[in-house]
Amino acid sequence: MRGATPLSARSTSRPSWGGEPWKFSCHSPSAVTTEARRRSTFSPRPQLSPSGPSCGTAIATSSSSSTSRVSRTGALESRRLVDVAGAALGLALASPLLAAAALAVKLEDGGPMLYRQRRVGLHGVEFELLKLRTMVVGAETQGAGYAVGHGDPRITRAGRLLRRLSIDELPQLWNVLRGDMSVIGPRPTLAYQVERYTERQRRRLEVKPGLTGWAQIHGRAALPWDERIELDVWYVANRSPWVDLKILARTPLALFRGTYKGKTGGWRGSP
Repeated sequence: MRGATPLSARSTSRPSWGGEPWKFSCHSPSAVTTEARRRSTFSPRPQLSPSGPSCGTAIATSSSSSTSRVSRTGALESRRLVDVAGAALGLALASPLLAAAALAVKLEDGGPMLYRQRRVGLHGVEFELLKLRTMVVGAETQGAGYAVGHGDPRITRAGRLLRRLSIDELPQLWNVLRGDMSVIGPRPTLAYQVERYTERQRRRLEVKPGLTGWAQIHGRAALPWDERIELDVWYVANRSPWVDLKILARTPLALFRGTYKGKTGGWRGSP
């Protein structure tokens, strides 16, 4: 036939749509489907280029990331529910003890029952931590300042017993209810201490501070400062429900261990 293209030439020519090699786009599936239907009788089925990403891969990656985010969000929400329930129950059970301890603090010197102090929490954000007052009023401006050592003369008589049994920490259950803290996590520290953290040590700020933690069941303030921080960093990297249960189970025994380390409570620096 006049003007007909030889069969051999047609069979060796590269298939194309609209004069260009076929391209796959996962952003316009309807356009591709329509074009494919229109030309299905003229062009062989196109093949995806192995060098480029496919929609299947993109969708799978997106789905995996989305699932991971949902999982992390669910874990955080579950932890928050446990914190709220645990703190509410703890406050209800400890309220008679808290009332008696607060009365003892008040009767000794007539000063305030609660001590409020700025501490560093999640992502370096400061919050107001609550404790029963165990030292004389204005103690942070006397003696060793913020550091507290064994036999510190600034500690009141009632305060010695409260510190020995960690009863002075019970008001922090309110910090847990407010969302400043968690039941389990690294103990919150002071801003001047955080300023001296190394990059690795700052990892302990990736989770909320807690009432008790991995460092507390391994020696509390009786440990050197760097060792305590390293234990907290390990917890951040390895925390799980099983680790949290282990901490809860061993916390009662930790309450009767030594609380102090020399004249600075284990902190080598000074404010």
